Formats: sequence, C-alpha cells, structure tokens
Amino acid sequence: MDAPPADPRAASEAEARRALARQRGIATGLLVLMAVLTIGSFYLPPGWWAELLQASAKAGFVGGLADWFAVTALFRHPLGIPIPHTAIIPAQKARLGQALGRFVANYVFTEAEVTRTLSRLDLAGILSRFLSDPAATRPAAVALASLVPKLLTSIEDGRAKRVLRRLVPRMVSGPGTGRLVGRALHGLMEGGRHQDVFSFILGQLKSVLAEREASIKAAIAERVREQGGRLVGWAIGASVAARVMALINAELAKIEPGSSDVRAAFDEWMAREITRIEEEPERAAELGRAVRRFLAHETIQNWLWDVWTRARAAMAADAVKPNGRSVALIETGLRNLGDLLETDPKARATLQQALEGIVMTLLPAGQVQVSDFIAGAVANWDAATLTERLELRVGRDLQYVRINGTLVGFLAGGLVWAALTAMFGHVSF
Repeated sequence: MDAPPADPRAASEAEARRALARQRGIATGLLVLMAVLTIGSFYLPPGWWAELLQASAKAGFVGGLADWFAVTALFRHPLGIPIPHTAIIPAQKARLGQALGRFVANYVFTEAEVTRTLSRLDLAGILSRFLSDPAATRPAAVALASLVPKLLTSIEDGRAKRVLRRLVPRMVSGPGTGRLVGRALHGLMEGGRHQDVFSFILGQLKSVLAEREASIKAAIAERVREQGGRLVGWAIGASVAARVMALINAELAKIEPGSSDVRAAFDEWMAREITRIEEEPERAAELGRAVRRFLAHETIQNWLWDVWTRARAAMAADAVKPNGRSVALIETGLRNLGDLLETDPKARATLQQALEGIVMTLLPAGQVQVSDFIAGAVANWDAATLTERLELRVGRDLQYVRINGTLVGFLAGGLVWAALTAMFGHVSF
C-alpha cells in the first residue's frame, strides 16, 4: 500500500526547525570558543601574541554574549529570568498585530499597488475562459438559478406592488414613449401588418355585435320608444333596431383588405399620425401622457400585478429544475458572454475597467478589514505559537547576527588592542 503523501507545510516547518537548530549551534559554538580562548590565553606564556589573543577573545565573547541576549530577548526571557524589556514579542503581540495590519493595509494594499496588479491581470480573459468551459458554466447556471426563488421571495408583495404602480407609468411616459410607438407603427405599416391588426379589431367587433345583437336591438328599440312615444316604439321600434343592425353588419362586411374606402382612410390616418408623432414633439409627448394615463388606470394596474404574480410563480417553479428553462437560459447567457469577451476587445476593456472601478471603490473598506483581520489573527494566537512561528521564520537570520557579532567583536577587539598598544605601549584590555 502506498504511503500517504507528506504534508508540505509540516515538511517545511521541520526543515526550518533543523536549519534554526543548526545555525543556533554554530552561534553558540562560537560563543563557547571565545570563552575557551579567553580562559586559555591566561595559560599562555606572556607576550604580545598572547595578549592580542586574550583581547580579541574577550571582545568576541562579550560581543557574542550581547547579541545572544538581544536575540533571545525578542522571543523569551534570557535563562528564564524576567528581566524588564525582554520577551518583547509575546508581551507586545497585540501591538505587533495592529502594527503589522496597518503596515499591510497602508503599504501593501495601496491604490497604486492594487492598480498595478490588476493591470497585469487579464480579468476579462480569465472570466472568458471560465465561461467558455461547459464544465464551469453548467454549475454556475444551476447556482444562479437557485437564487431566483430566494430573490423573488425576498420581494415584499405590498412594496413590490407599490413600486410597480409608480414605476411602470413613469417608465413609459414622456416624448420618448411617443416616438417609440411611432417607430413601432411605422414598422407595422412598412410590412403591411397594420391591416392585419385592423382586421383583428374588426373581427373582434363583429363577434361582440353577434354575441350581443339581441341586447343591442332591445336598447335601440327602447331609445326609439323614448324619442317617439310608446305607440311609435311599439309599431316600428323593433323594425328600426333590425335595420340599424343590418346596416352596421353590411358596412362591416364591406371592409375587406384592398377594396375598402375605410381601410384606405385608415392607411391615410396612420401615415398622418406617424408623421405627426415623428415631427411634432408635443404630439409625441401627448401620446406618452396618454399611455401613462392608460397604464395608471386601476384595472390595468391590477392586470399588470396579476401578470407579475403569475410570472413570478412560474419563474420560481422553473428555477429549481436542473433541466428547466431558467438554467438553460442562464447557461446560454453565460456562454454568450464568454464568446463576447473572447471576440470583442471593446467589451473586454469595458469589463476590465468596470472590475477595476469596483475594486477601487471597495479598497478603502477592504484596507480596514485587512488591518483588523491581521490584528485579530495575531491577537488570538497564544504567545508560544506566535513566538515559535516568528522564530522559525526569522530566527535563522538572527543567529547570523550572533555569529557576526562574535566574529566582528573578536576582530575589532584585536585591532583596537593592537592600535592602542602601538600608540601607548603596554595597555590593559
């Protein structure tokens, strides 16, 4: 059976401990060597070389001892003795964390550094490659679709209804709506579809007249009775009503495509109204106000709300289906966005600029969060953990300080003793 893979982090820490122990042993060995040389120099025959060795060894020992004390005092009390201003890092870990957090926030996560880093990152390319991968877009589409019911549920019915009542009429009012209607009518006329609409309206009118012919005839006969008296109404009321209905149906039957004066007049009226809407701002504004009044009517508002309620329920039911239309629509949209970013440099530049703008907007709050996070993380570490982690990272270099202090002390002590002896003769050092 294969052995489980070793933890890279644990292996790295083990190597750091070995390196620290090795360098610490070298530094301590040099300090012990200086002590041995100092003591041994007293057993040598008196002379210039013995005194030079003694002066150098003394200085090296003192220098190494001083650096040992300084390095040790950063992490713990030397020899376990609670000397003031020792064990600095454990005692000041809260301040250390705050200072480290402020440093990272103010000198690492700066606007210039973040801007430079973002400029080197092709964020649009990264997103494009992600969206072009079906294995990524499918789960993303399912996840986004699952948010739809929660989003719809979070909308309070009363609040949404009030917003809908106010927003929809405002969105469709004004000259812009009038011009939009004008362009739509112009498109209908160019394709000849306006006559289809006219035929549909006529068909609906004929159906209504046929369904309510009896009540219409009764209303006409009642009107004749009111104007001519009960006797006249009894004599010719029904006949007049029948003739009126027959005349209306005959005229409606004459309105056929391409052969009716009414349709020609409808064409002329449509062309005239489209021209007025396109050329007269006041006419376009008037049409916009009419649309707003129409949509602001309570009946239309109730109908719009009913449409919204039905649509919301249908979307919520479809969104939870893995193979529903919502997932497919979102997945298609994501893929199309990926293709757009891949082929359109302008879209890539716009997205890059937008993302950088978002990051820059969030940066001040992010700096505070980073600073607080680092300070809190360091403050929550126990003193032993903090000391161990820092010592493993910088302890090896600090042992070089001890080594250098010992060697520099040894050399400097010998040079100073030799210089003083040359100037003043025999000196005590």
